[in-house]
Formats: sequence, structure tokens, C-alpha cells
Amino acid sequence: MRKTIGWIAILAVFMFAGCPFVAGAENSILFTNGNIITVEGETIMGGDVLIKGSKIAKIGKGLKADSQTRVVDLDGMWMMPGIIDSHSHIAIEGGVNESGNLITSEVDIKDVIWPEDINIFYALAGGVTTIHTMHGSANSIGGRGIVLKLRWGKSAEEMIFKGAPPTIKWALGENPKQSNAFAIGPARYPKTRMGVEASIRREFEKAKDYMQTWKDYDAASQLAKKKKMPAPLPPKKDFRLEAIADTLEGKYWIRCHAYQAEEMLSIMKLCKEYGVKLVCFEHGLEGYRITNELVKYGVAVSTFADYWSYKWEAFKTMPHALALMSQRGVLTAVNSDDAERMRRLFLDAAKAIRFGGLSEIEAFKTITLNPAIILGIDKQTGTLAEGKDADLAIFNRHPFDSYTICEMTVVDGEILFDRAQYLEARKKAAEEKVKKEEAKKKPEQKGPEGEVLP
Repeated sequence: MRKTIGWIAILAVFMFAGCPFVAGAENSILFTNGNIITVEGETIMGGDVLIKGSKIAKIGKGLKADSQTRVVDLDGMWMMPGIIDSHSHIAIEGGVNESGNLITSEVDIKDVIWPEDINIFYALAGGVTTIHTMHGSANSIGGRGIVLKLRWGKSAEEMIFKGAPPTIKWALGENPKQSNAFAIGPARYPKTRMGVEASIRREFEKAKDYMQTWKDYDAASQLAKKKKMPAPLPPKKDFRLEAIADTLEGKYWIRCHAYQAEEMLSIMKLCKEYGVKLVCFEHGLEGYRITNELVKYGVAVSTFADYWSYKWEAFKTMPHALALMSQRGVLTAVNSDDAERMRRLFLDAAKAIRFGGLSEIEAFKTITLNPAIILGIDKQTGTLAEGKDADLAIFNRHPFDSYTICEMTVVDGEILFDRAQYLEARKKAAEEKVKKEEAKKKPEQKGPEGEVLP
């Protein structure tokens, strides 16, 4: 457990009484005298950003504010778009994997959003403003994921990123075929990689039959209504097949956990055959071997900067893989898959410069614009531009400096993390704790009638 001084007390103050280190909703904020990394344009040294409500109103130099606008002098600090983590598992209550069955498309992460997860606050402390939180990888067709704005202190419903396309998680390789730690419970089909792919094809065919059954029912109902005959009985509802049918119809964007180049090639062919939207490979450590095919099929890769060799299928990669994919035209994002790693995604992006020679702006895109495109939210966030959501991360040094620290994080125009005020809140909580402990040590003072004196 993290050894912080009185963090539980601080959390309680924030959640139920209005945290002293959160600014709260403000009509407008003018950030001045900062180095503004817009990502989609030039970096503005000594620039200003004006926020009105939840949107960026203006970016430039020498901007003026009216008397109702709060002015924040950045004093040479660096501002960038809020970081987007396209593959995470935080803000979920009750487990990530529904591993009891091979196919679990009926389950939905939306049902178990946990807005009080302390990892949300830790993510904000690392400049993260948006995440895609998702089902695990125990199933060839798993549950559905969701995009969240890290609106710390809001309800589960309020955290949902409105308008973001819904997603569904698939998985290939060791996890669904249970050749590793996922081999829990009784043995089940499949035990091979070909069986994993065959299971997806089988469910697609079942879903097609399911869709046809409902089409036949709708046609029969219309005919019965026209001829004033009794309506036919509807087919039995199957929520598992319904989700897969929705996938076939393009409602859900597929996010496919995969490591090996061969299985990625094979599943791309299957998706093309059925005309479904395979948006992104999760991890995709061997994606650098098939960049031409990834570009041709239009599939992105959400991957690690330098994390591999934790199981057999995760060996064949290298620290240059991310940069190689990006330089060859693959839409590439750096993800966390881990609450701890999420707080340092800006340094993971910098590794692509160190190991692969990626340009600075392309490295920034791997944690801002690219994941926004992958999640279908790039019109709202991912860059700093007038009219976009006011999601910002502010660092005391360049975000790729090894010694940089995130000082402030803004979501929808609200300052949800301010390090200076947070540290002050911790100090006060520690002092209050000491006072209470000292008070307990003092002997009770009693009055003439036996009453306890303060």
C-alpha cells in the first residue's frame, strides 16, 4: 500500500466536503507566460491559453482577461494536451476479466464504473485526462469497454465521455487458450491459436443466424399487422449474440489483444471477410514485422514503450518497435495497461525518441492525438486548439525531461489536480493527525463535579 500521510483523510475531504486542492468549476481561466505544446501546430514559447467554460477559447500571446477571469501565471512552465491512455483497467469495481466462459460479449464495463477509485486521482497527478477502460483478455470475445473523462469527484455517469464510439474487447494467443496463468477452473475449448480464431468465426455465424431470426420475426409481425392477424411470438432474447450482432453491424469498435504477427495477420483477414471494424491491436509487440499490412488494413497499435518478455508470446520485440511502426505509417499509441505505469506515460513516450529516433512531435502524438483518433474522440480532444475541450497537463519542465513533474491537470476547464495545493492539504492533514494523537495522550481533566474538561 502507498505510504502517504493521511491520504484517506484527504480523499474523504475531497469526495464529501469539497477538496481544498481542487479549484472547482470556474467561468473562465487565463493561463499566461507558459510554453504551449499544441501538438497540431507550433509550440508557442511564452504563450497564453484562455479557457471559457469547458472549452479552449483562444491560444496566443498577450491575451487579456476581464475581471471575472482567473489568471494563472505559468512562469515558464510547459503546457500540453491532457494525456490519453487508450488501454487501461482503472475505475472498475469487481474485477476486469469475466473468465468463466470463452465468449462473454454480454458483459459491459459501463455497469461497474467505480468513480471513487484512487487511481483516478493518481492518473490526474501524471497529467492523464482521458482513458479507455476495458475488459480483460481471458476471452476470444470479451466484454465491452468505455471511454471516460477523469472527472474526479463526479458520478460514474458523469465520467462517461459522451459521443465516444463503444468498444468490445477481443483476445488472441495465450490468454484465451489458457496456456498460462489464465488456466483457472476446468479445462475448456480452445487449447490452440487456431481454436481461438475458430471460436470467433463460430460466434459470428451464430450471430448472423440470430439477426436473420429477428428479421424474419419483424417481417412476420408487419405481415400479421397488415392482415389483421395475431402477432407471432418473438424469438428468445440472447444478450451475448446481440452484442456480437451489433459488432457485425458496426456498432462496436473492436480492440483486439494480440502479440504475434502471424495471429494479427490472420485476424485481420477474418475481420475483412465479415466487414467488421477492427480498430486497434492491443500491445501488438510484433507489429513492427507487419507494418505494410497494418497500414493497408488501417489498423492501429496501442502498445508499450519498453515492457515485454513476461510470457512466451511477448518475447519477440525490442525498444525500437514503437518508433518503427510509427515511422512506417502505423497509427501508434503508448498505453499503460497498469495504474502505476499510467502516471508516467509522458516518459514512456519520450523513450520512443531515445530508442527509435522518433521526432518530438510524433512522440507527443502517441499519448495525445493518436489515442484520441483510435478512440474516435479527436474532434473534441487530443490537441490544444480553439473550440476543443479544455483538457490540459502542465509540467514544471519539458514533459520529456527526465526530471519533470506534473504540476497541474485540467479537465473540461476545471483544475482537478494542483500539486502545490495538494501538498498543502497533506501537510495540514498530517498536522491535524499529530494534534489528535497528542490529545489522546493527555490525561483527562475533570471539574469539581467529575465532568470532563476540554
